[in-house]
Amino acid sequence: MPAFAAAAAALGRELTVPEVAQTVVLTRTSARATPMPPGEDLATLGRSRATIVLHLAVQRIDAVVAELLPNYGAGCPVAVVARASREDELVLRGTLADIAGKVRDAGVRRTAVIIAGAVLGAENFADSHLYSADRRRS
Repeated sequence: MPAFAAAAAALGRELTVPEVAQTVVLTRTSARATPMPPGEDLATLGRSRATIVLHLAVQRIDAVVAELLPNYGAGCPVAVVARASREDELVLRGTLADIAGKVRDAGVRRTAVIIAGAVLGAENFADSHLYSADRRRS
């Protein structure tokens, strides 16, 4: 199972929610890795306010937060799932305003997925039209 799917399962959350967010961006940051192509930086990707999932980025949590803040806002829900689906799984929940401190306090430095977006705080949302009992099927 991909890390992002295991993280969503650990959170007990869907990554898309009708009328909240229908797009999921799976990405990483460039730190010591290969540079990101033009237009794939967090500032650009964040303009959509889609659910964003970052792999290999928890060691740069302060930079990630700084890059996401202008588009998502300090109150945006964020989760960091370390070692998703393993016995020693750790789930941290917060907002862009406080998640970096929680990550540091927990000592998480690798093997973690960061998920940010309104879907993490969505409640009492409508079912997808695809699953609606009112949908006409032919």
